[in-house]
Amino acid sequence: MHIHPDDVFVDARAVVHALSPDEPVILNRPHAAVRAARFFIEKFPGKSLYAVKANPSPDLLRVLWDAGITHYDVASISEVRLVRATLPQAVLCFMHPVKTPAAIAEAYHRHGVKTFSLDTAEELTKIVDACRDGEGNSARDLRLAVRLRVSSEYSELSLASKFGCDLTEAPRLLQRARQHCDWLGVCFHVGSQAMSPFAFVQALDRTRAAIAQAGVVIDMIDVGGGFPSIYPGLEPPAMEDYFAIIARHFEALPIAYNAELWCEPGRALCAEYSSLIVRVERRRGDELFINDGAYGALYDAAHVGWRFPVRALGDAEGESMQDFSFYGPTCDDADYMQGPFALPADIEAGDYVEIGMLGAYGAAMKTGFNGFGNAQQVVVADEPMASIYDGSRLKPAVDNVVSLR
Repeated sequence: MHIHPDDVFVDARAVVHALSPDEPVILNRPHAAVRAARFFIEKFPGKSLYAVKANPSPDLLRVLWDAGITHYDVASISEVRLVRATLPQAVLCFMHPVKTPAAIAEAYHRHGVKTFSLDTAEELTKIVDACRDGEGNSARDLRLAVRLRVSSEYSELSLASKFGCDLTEAPRLLQRARQHCDWLGVCFHVGSQAMSPFAFVQALDRTRAAIAQAGVVIDMIDVGGGFPSIYPGLEPPAMEDYFAIIARHFEALPIAYNAELWCEPGRALCAEYSSLIVRVERRRGDELFINDGAYGALYDAAHVGWRFPVRALGDAEGESMQDFSFYGPTCDDADYMQGPFALPADIEAGDYVEIGMLGAYGAAMKTGFNGFGNAQQVVVADEPMASIYDGSRLKPAVDNVVSLR
């Protein structure tokens, strides 16, 4: 069946019925990405940047732009080029703390990037030198953000080891950066899938200490990403709880009266955007061999034990459920996903399965290893398999460990 780019299917079952696909199929839900974007725009008490690394799809970038996301967190010169070509008017912020001089120079001189993050004096020097004009004069419009190392103890995936300066180093670095920029910020990242708003309390308390010791004017606080989505066994508090805690602690910081508050959601804006249809090629007891895996869209399921929601499509819909693990299609034993993934006990080869919440990092991390990796993309109109933006509250406020006092 020929699929027109504008075709929209009702749901995954409709896709299977129409295509009987031999290869995996990525199902995109633009309406879910729009809902997530509008939620952040309307409820986060500051500016929301999309972290492009989570899913760099040009189609998704355009969906987010049309929904009102104007600023984009780019982490490489390739992402700079991609977003600039896709969204010529977007504001790009180069938030990777370690960049090559050539990447900085191209981003600044060719693509109009003014905002750069750093976590060392060496990176500061690199940025200042790369942004000089042809006569060697320093740039007068740099916007710099010093990245502070904070705890990831409340997050499922740590980001505390690789980047960020220590609290003992931050004051001096802030003082030095202030001398070279028109606008100075502090940024941090609490880790991916933060399961408690308290993660941001700790980080903002550390930010307060760094600013107080530095004694310089701060124009922006960027609380980074870490905003969670819903997965089996990972049901976070309502997103509004995170926003309320961040707003209260931001307002108490010793910063400029007109200082801006930023965040960089990646997963939270795109996790609900996509799911994946796979086919069972073989069953061996409680192991299912499927046609996507660790080297495809299911990297997280294999390498960090992420459990994604699953549901059978078609005949295998019995009431008796069983926990399964998955093997992907490559010849590598590492192409294994332990799960458990609960599916009908009578599932067998030839049956199709939808795997949900793969809009973040899934499609972005697919490879062509072993000749696998082809996946058609289609648009579907149904709801994602889970949503943090549908108005339901998974945990009442009294269950939170954080006080709003």
